[in-house]
Amino acid sequence: MPLFCFNTAADYLSAAREMAVSGRSALARLLAEEAADHTPDPEEAARILRDFPRPSPRQED
Repeated sequence: MPLFCFNTAADYLSAAREMAVSGRSALARLLAEEAADHTPDPEEAARILRDFPRPSPRQED
């Protein structure tokens, strides 16, 4: 099992994309939020969050 090290927004964003591809939308959103928090540009942070919308509870069931 690989060891993940998250140091930059790109690290979180990469993990978010992996989770989205594997169908883990809630985890993808959490990682995207962290990526946005580590992004100094507010416009880029907003774009990241738009790319990973909050899942509805129904989608997670």
